[in-house]
Amino acid sequence: MAPFTAMNSAFGESSASPSLALLRRLEWRVRHAVETALSGEYRSSFKGRGMEFDQVVKYEYGDDVRDIDWNVTARLGEPYRKKFVEEREICFLILFEDSPSLQFGSGNRTKRDCLLELASLFMLLGAINRDRVGLIYAGPSGHAFRRPVPGREAILHSTATLLGQPLPNLQSATSVKIPWKFISQAAPRHTILLWLGDFAIEKEPEGWSLLKKRYQPMGFRIDDPWERELPYQGKLPIFDPVNGDLTILDTNSKSQRMAHAQWVQSRNIYFNSLFADQTTRLAITTEESTVDAMVRFLRRRMARLAGH
Repeated sequence: MAPFTAMNSAFGESSASPSLALLRRLEWRVRHAVETALSGEYRSSFKGRGMEFDQVVKYEYGDDVRDIDWNVTARLGEPYRKKFVEEREICFLILFEDSPSLQFGSGNRTKRDCLLELASLFMLLGAINRDRVGLIYAGPSGHAFRRPVPGREAILHSTATLLGQPLPNLQSATSVKIPWKFISQAAPRHTILLWLGDFAIEKEPEGWSLLKKRYQPMGFRIDDPWERELPYQGKLPIFDPVNGDLTILDTNSKSQRMAHAQWVQSRNIYFNSLFADQTTRLAITTEESTVDAMVRFLRRRMARLAGH
């Protein structure tokens, strides 16, 4: 694997072109959501605390009431709030963990399809709001990195490149190793780290407590409906993308259903332990709209930050 100093070139330029049509459709959906549903919720949802004071501006609906400058408000007779430098440019670092298990899908879309779409939506949202967006792609064959940058064209290029990443080869797939030590220094302090993956049950990432102090980590997971609850369909041939094996699953077996339920519980416990605050995690199914899920997530964060 090449060192990280040369990893920007690890993203293939040719991989972006097949995804341009999808990218344009996603961009339109994000713009429509911003104009009709999100309004000021995006800024209120991701605003950091403790940044340098910039200026005093008029208070608008959706702003954090904790930032109201009561002295200026009393003097001018209408609400004003403090604006911080961080508000003008939020820094996102997208971590996409492309594990083989994401290629499972019992319906029309795999978990990987939906997770790529969700990652792209967040990247485009950052581009529309003139923020800095970086990307770390982690797959079985290695890692690639794009530093956080502002600018619509640069972010669109990163998004198209992510969408164009080829499927990991299941025949030679290995576990994904996320470079946590590098990630801890890959972006400025207070960066919002959006980790999108399958979150298999394992140990807490190396240096996770320190990373949480440096960044604002948030977790996003896509579940197949069968992962949450097995259907009663008797014996079914199931392909396991992790082991590359074809196995028979008896969905009517009491012992297999019990084992599956225990796995679901353990997986949720692990995911929730990484992101203890429910406003920093999101788990949806492949049957849900990613845009609607993003809107709900931002509104939940806005309500929490506003103290509701």
